[in-house]
Amino acid sequence: MNGTKMVSDGKTAREIFEGVMANPARKKFGFGEKLAIVNVDIQRAYTDLETFKTAYETDPDQIAHVNRISGLARANSMPVIWSRVAYKDDAGDAGVWGTRTDTEDSLQNIKYGSERHEFDPRCAIDPDDMTFTKRMPSAFFETPLASYLTWHKVDTVVVTGGSTSGCVRATAVDSLSHGYRTIVPIETCADKHESYHFANLTDLQLKYADVEPVQAVIDWLEAR
Repeated sequence: MNGTKMVSDGKTAREIFEGVMANPARKKFGFGEKLAIVNVDIQRAYTDLETFKTAYETDPDQIAHVNRISGLARANSMPVIWSRVAYKDDAGDAGVWGTRTDTEDSLQNIKYGSERHEFDPRCAIDPDDMTFTKRMPSAFFETPLASYLTWHKVDTVVVTGGSTSGCVRATAVDSLSHGYRTIVPIETCADKHESYHFANLTDLQLKYADVEPVQAVIDWLEAR
């Protein structure tokens, strides 16, 4: 038999991820000539641990890492983009995604202009960065992102933010589908549980993106 029956070997998601990352033979997509930093949903609903039940933290330095690579991108005249999610008062723009629960913490109850909609105040957003509000998981879906990247002649997309298993993954898959080399820096992503976090980083690395230490992005930008 040449194929593989589904493996069940008792390894944790972190252990599987570490094993995949330790494979030196795996070919990378690599960096192209010009990248964009796409920071996905780094907003208080998901980062303000003291205020909101929906917030989560993986690396406490996540936003500092995001700010570092975003600043380096700007210094190299490369675009920086920030997405966030929110809906109108009746949540009629949330679609079927907004039908599974209906509590004050539910996704569709992040309202435009609310505290949950606000970017985390630690985010160093420049006035010339692109910012927009999205309604679905991917930062590409029904947003100006694709045309913005085309105008700026970008060939590489660096995806940060949260959650790793949700909007980061969706954005990374769409990035590859749009033809971009896609990089996901490990320390810049967050999720609620290490199982979701590492399982999705593994899947991204195996199929859709180069999952790299953030230092790889820093080194590439500093060498420009």
